[in-house]
Amino acid sequence: MPTLFRFVVTIAVLAGIVYGAMFALAMFVEPKRAEMTVRIPAEKLNPRKN
Repeated sequence: MPTLFRFVVTIAVLAGIVYGAMFALAMFVEPKRAEMTVRIPAEKLNPRKN
């Protein structure tokens, strides 16, 4: 039984570290906001029908 307990504790610690890293990324990293323009050729908007 001690081996199973050690395994469960190890998995719980790893899950806690992953959760903590995800939480830190969500709280402390801000996305950059920028305007973006993309030119679309007229041929793609109005394709010719044959």
